[in-house]
Amino acid sequence: MKRPDQIKNAPDQAMGDRVPPGQFLSKKFPVLTYGSTPKVDLATWKIRVFGLVEHEVELTWEQFKALQWTTVTADFHCVTQWSSLDNTWEGATLSSLVSLAGVQPQARFVMAHCFGGYTTNLPLDLALDEGLLAHKQNGRELGEGHGWPLRLIVPSRYGWKSAKWVNAIEFMAEDAPGFWEQRGYNNNADPWKEERFWPELTR
Repeated sequence: MKRPDQIKNAPDQAMGDRVPPGQFLSKKFPVLTYGSTPKVDLATWKIRVFGLVEHEVELTWEQFKALQWTTVTADFHCVTQWSSLDNTWEGATLSSLVSLAGVQPQARFVMAHCFGGYTTNLPLDLALDEGLLAHKQNGRELGEGHGWPLRLIVPSRYGWKSAKWVNAIEFMAEDAPGFWEQRGYNNNADPWKEERFWPELTR
């Protein structure tokens, strides 16, 4: 597993080698959302860490901003077949947030919860190695449609795993499908393997 600061693209790497099968390059970053865009007030915003942790944590926006932030450059691959290269994301690593709560030994999976009821699941190792809670994209704050104020970025997976409007992280012993996973999307979502949907739907 790679940490976010390791998921960078060599400058001499051909663009074609960086686009997974079935994808095309896009110079735009489309807004794709199921349901309405939530109106979030930073004065009342909080992010919660709960489930199989040593103690639950809930941070205000000011407390979240006080965490150590980092910058990650990575490609983004949407299941609708467009890819955007060299996006720069700025925020706090998921592991830095989780360190405040402490993870119990039996935890093996993570569920990201979002405003509006959206959820997505990830293996614990992947989430901690790679997950970034991003507030900025390419030097600017995320637009509302892109998940402002906080979006989970998981570069090695299709974009639906990079959940928008994150407000809670839950730790679990057993895996459970999130919003799109319940509706037929692949549980692993590796774009290089074209894991778009459950195998039963592609036969």
